[in-house]
This record gives sequence, C-alpha cells and structure tokens, in this order.
Amino acid sequence: MANEVGNAAGPLACNLLLSFLAFLIAKRLIPSMSSHFIRAKLFGRDLNKTSNDPVPEGLGVVCGTVYLVAMFAFIPFPFLFAWLQSGPHPFPHEQFVVFLSALLSICCMILLGFGDDVLDLPWRHRLILPTVASLPLLMAYLVTIQRTIIVVPLPLRFLLGNNIDLGLLYYIYMGMLAVFCTNSINILAGINGVECGQSVVIAASVVIFNIMELIFQEAGWFHLFSLYFLIPFLGVSLALLHHNWYPSAVFVGDTFCYFAGMTFAVVGILGHFGKTLLLFFLPQIVNFLYSVPQLFKIIPCPRHRLPKFHPESGLLHMSYSQFKSNDLSRIGHILLHILSTFHLADVQRGKGEDGTEIRVSNLTLINFVIKIVGPIREDKLTKCMLAIQILGSAAALFIRYPLAWTFY
Repeated sequence: MANEVGNAAGPLACNLLLSFLAFLIAKRLIPSMSSHFIRAKLFGRDLNKTSNDPVPEGLGVVCGTVYLVAMFAFIPFPFLFAWLQSGPHPFPHEQFVVFLSALLSICCMILLGFGDDVLDLPWRHRLILPTVASLPLLMAYLVTIQRTIIVVPLPLRFLLGNNIDLGLLYYIYMGMLAVFCTNSINILAGINGVECGQSVVIAASVVIFNIMELIFQEAGWFHLFSLYFLIPFLGVSLALLHHNWYPSAVFVGDTFCYFAGMTFAVVGILGHFGKTLLLFFLPQIVNFLYSVPQLFKIIPCPRHRLPKFHPESGLLHMSYSQFKSNDLSRIGHILLHILSTFHLADVQRGKGEDGTEIRVSNLTLINFVIKIVGPIREDKLTKCMLAIQILGSAAALFIRYPLAWTFY
C-alpha cells in the first residue's frame, strides 16, 4: 500500500494542479456565461430579495462541464504513467474501467440534470434520472469489485455471524444511495449558497477521511480513486460558491445538485465506503426524515418551501403550508399532533368559513433553524446551515473511528 501511495504522488500533484486550473477557469467562466443563460430565458427571480432582477439559473452545468474537462485531461496520469513505471506489469484494465464508468455516470447526471433545469420536469422524474445515470456505475461494480458482503457489528454476531452476503440487495442499496445523494442536496435548498456550501463541506470531509485512511489504514487504490474525483470537484464547487454566495449572482440549479450527488455516490460506491459516506450526510438524512410528511403528501406540501422574506426588515421568517382540517387523513392529524406536542413545527389553528383552517411551518431543516433562532438574515442563515453541516461531519468522523472501533 505504501508503494501504491508513493507511486500516486505524481498523479496527485497533477490532480491538484488541474483542480486549481479548473477553479480559476470556472470562476472566470461562470459570470461570462450568465448573460447567455438570461438570453436563453434560463433565469429566475430571487424571492428573498427586494430586487426583481433576473438571476441566471442552472449555472451548475458550467461547473460540471469544467469538471469533466479537467477529469478527461487527468485520465493519463493515474494509469498510463503508472503503467510505464511498472515495467513488465500489465495495464490496470479493471481500474481503468471503474474510472471511466464513474465519469460516464457523472456525465450522464450532468446532462439529465440540465434537462431538468430546462424542462422543469415533475418531481417523480427526479427519482428516475439518478437511477438511470447510476447504471454504468453498478455495472462497473458488478464486473470488477463484485463485493456484496457486509461486516456484522459485534453485538449482533452471535445471531448473524461475522459477515452477511447481501447479493442483489447490495446493488439495490447502491442504486438507492445514488438516488438519495442527488435528491437530498436538492431538498435542503432555498437560500443563497446552501446547496453549493453543503456540497463543499461534504467533499472536504470525505477528502479528510480518505487521507486518514491512506495514512492509518491499509487502503490503497479505493481512497486514491476518491481523491482523484473529489479534489477537482472541490475546485469547481468553490468557484461556483463564490458566485452563489449571498447576494447570489447566479443560481446553481438542479444540475449542480445532481452533479454533486452523483459524484459523492460514485466515490462512495466505487471507493467501497458507501456506509461511511452516509455518515457525512447526517444533516441531509435528518432533513429528509423531517420532510417525509410533506414529501409523501401526508401533510399538504406547497411547490416552494423556502423561507418567507419580509422586505420591511430584510429578514427571513418561517414559511407555512395552509390547508383545511378536512384535507388531512387520520395519519396526517396524528403527525400534526406529534409535531405540535414536541414543538417540532409551528402549528396554528383557526376558524374559517368552511371549517377549521390549519397553518403549519414547512417541514425543512432550514425552517426549523429559523424556528429556533427567530427571524434572521439570509447570509447568517446560510452560515448556520453550514455550521450544522460541519458539526455533522465531525460527528461522522467520531462515529467512523472511536465509536466504530467498539463495534467492529
């Protein structure tokens, strides 16, 4: 392993250089492309601002394109150079197939995500698109890695044994991981910088995890592979975050959320640390579970759940979903009672002309933070969300190392 890491010093240096160049190019290219997006009517209005100026939308496609060019330019470095230095050893075909299939999945996701931005596809398609884009990824795993065994935690080994072979279920789990990664970033959105910012924090956290594995564990190729993909991603994402930070000059669009989610799924699945990857998505998991009643229409869900902007104060307040009591099922009433009892949401009831009217704060982590801290400026709210993401990453590393060593 030490020899493999030593041989990767050159490719890693090239990767860092290409990532820096990708950052500079993306940072310069994004504002220059903004006018083209507005002319093509790919723009929106920032509902959290008093200005009605059009803001170009879907600039994640520029970020993704620069990333792909950087990765295509990088292809020779980890394979051809290592092969030439290894003398009589054969070319690493399996690793090459894994690398190209990962790029293919990311490329497909960028294309499909931009199609979503242009066509504004229904929500159900957001479950189908990542599934389709993940097929090259799963096929590469099937013909190369093939490992479907999971290690059983110590407290359960007397029941289940040391290992369990999940077989087909493992591939279903990996497909669901790709769908979750892409959509969880998209769900935790609505304020300037939060989609891009959370992706940068997750990527930086996984990079730290990969470096720790390379230093302290017998890791080898899998974590090098992850670094090769994540360092350029960090470069282009930081460039996009620069323009998407408050007050945002561009919107990242669904393209970036899909691109980021698929990049994380790629490194987690083909880097063979999918369960650890989920630990870095703790805020997204909490946000998803909290949003389930609205996502599955148990409680009525408006089209937009972003916070409510008050122009007089310039602060963001909680947004609400308003409906009639008769619109709720029995399960909906039970969930509403639980949310109200445990102060997980602001539930207001009043009498209308045709029955009881109910207002409930939208079930997003962003709204919940506003409930805790009160009305807040948008940039400060984004910083709060990124602080939560950083704390989540710290908790993930604690679970992965000190805590996991007691169970495995």
